[in-house]
Amino acid sequence: MALDNPNLKDVLKDVASGALQLPDFQRQWKWDDERIRALIATVTLKYPLGVVMSLHTGGKSQFKARALKGAESGEARTPDLLLLDGQQRMTSLFQALHQDRPVETVDSRGGDLKCWYYVDIAKAVGSPADRDDAIVSVPEDRKLKRDFARKIILDLSTIELECAAGYFPLHFVFDTHRVSAWQQEFVQDASNWPLWSQFQDQVLHNMLSFDVPMIKLASTTTTDAVCAVFERVNSGGVPLNVFELLTATYAGNQEHVAAHGDYYRLPDEWKQIKKELTSAYPVFGRPEAGAENGLSSSDFLQAVSLVRTWEAKQAGAGTSVSCKRRDLLNLPLADFRRLAPRVAAAFTWVGGFLERQSIVRTGDLPYQTQLVPLAAVRALIGTETDTPGADERISQWYWCGVLGEMYGGSLETRFTRDVEQLIDWIRGEDQAAPDTVSEAAFLDDRLDTLTTRNSAAYKGIYALLIKQGAVDWYFTDSPLAPAQLVEHAVDVRLIFPKAWIARNEPTWARYATSIVNKTPLSLRASKSMSGPPGAYLKTLSLESGMRPEWFEDVVATHLVDVDALKEGDFVRFYENRAKQLRDLVRAAMGKRTVFRDATEWV
Repeated sequence: MALDNPNLKDVLKDVASGALQLPDFQRQWKWDDERIRALIATVTLKYPLGVVMSLHTGGKSQFKARALKGAESGEARTPDLLLLDGQQRMTSLFQALHQDRPVETVDSRGGDLKCWYYVDIAKAVGSPADRDDAIVSVPEDRKLKRDFARKIILDLSTIELECAAGYFPLHFVFDTHRVSAWQQEFVQDASNWPLWSQFQDQVLHNMLSFDVPMIKLASTTTTDAVCAVFERVNSGGVPLNVFELLTATYAGNQEHVAAHGDYYRLPDEWKQIKKELTSAYPVFGRPEAGAENGLSSSDFLQAVSLVRTWEAKQAGAGTSVSCKRRDLLNLPLADFRRLAPRVAAAFTWVGGFLERQSIVRTGDLPYQTQLVPLAAVRALIGTETDTPGADERISQWYWCGVLGEMYGGSLETRFTRDVEQLIDWIRGEDQAAPDTVSEAAFLDDRLDTLTTRNSAAYKGIYALLIKQGAVDWYFTDSPLAPAQLVEHAVDVRLIFPKAWIARNEPTWARYATSIVNKTPLSLRASKSMSGPPGAYLKTLSLESGMRPEWFEDVVATHLVDVDALKEGDFVRFYENRAKQLRDLVRAAMGKRTVFRDATEWV
């Protein structure tokens, strides 16, 4: 191991050429605009950047390499060094100070952003305390706008405008020819000479002479040692998650390397598992959105850990079922490889279970987290979950969790209890119901406050309406089926328009957006639902081609009092539908609703 101090300019050249790359188990670059500006300010002040760590390859890397973000043109080269710690800093500096294109980052809200970085010369030569404010980012078109993009407050789209504003572009700071050309334009106004001279001394000189402390590990360093170092020292300002730490740990597993001649690539395995799951059941996420959209790697690892620790406890080799962070970090590669196929198959079964509950889209899923113990249970007891009695109990447990909103808080303890208790309940008729069933309650007035998809119970009632046989009011051939939800753009639609309620029943206006006044309908049906219900029902009835009384039966499949709807009696409609929805909830949960001031079930 050696400590070197290469110049920043040379390090960025190595990044561009591919001489410095990443081991492919490294995570992706994640820094946002604010972090990048702060980092640039650090360099301009020549403040310590922190040590970075690399590994000599000796011309033959132990790991498959990939370029830093933005330097993909150099990826074909065999790297001389692999960057183990410092990716976030080096990538940010490379993109902002070396590449001749906008930096692709994110803003403070996580929105995509393409921007250029500049330094305000006048501010930069002031107090060092003002340096952060001197570093600015401007959009891709180099025009900073305000007032909803209607007013340009800073235009840097030409070199003349840059010089007039006194903003130096940082993306070619290490290109002496371009810096010289920009300087000549800036000092055409002779009064700028003193300012430029100060800027050279206080900013440019600091950047050009900036060194990067770099620890270089020898090429003889073992794979497991490299991964251990990566896990312990990686400190790029964005904490490593469990999956990233396991990626490094598994890559360093010498037994796997010896047996297979290569290291284990956890991200590749997870990507393939996720691809197969989402292809079969889109509820797990959109395949094109990446492996972390929808069902996450952490969800999968937690399910694997629950299975592993349950088995260990049954064998007397463990004392508890658990999926805490420490359990995941201590998950051996051999156990992961043994259990991952079973858990993947279990999640496939979970996808089928959700489809039977009429939940087929990620956005309609009440709790993603509740799938973790359910998959673990399936992985542990297999086809025991397929008997009629087991299916009934699993469904009751699931809906108690959703409608009782049991999975909205601390989950690790609930995961553990649910796995053990649900397995016991499935296997034994005389076993007590899981805590998620016995503790779940649906308050009698909860329907009034279910107004958005932020609530699991809101999504649950929406799914139950479909499951119990709701027929669309335009596509009236059959009850809504899972495939139709996407095909016909089925969504929650208002039954009584908000404006109508505000005019005709103002004291009930606060109930207008309750789930009681909403139902799953196609986009096409919603286009005919203008005006009061009595009017749009006639339109929809004519469009259906049915006899009016038959169409009324279709409307009633949504648990709606059709006469109240036709007569525009919102109060009667609301009270009747609320009662029917409470009955639907009661049937799904296997227990009655509870009055808020009650001391026992009613």
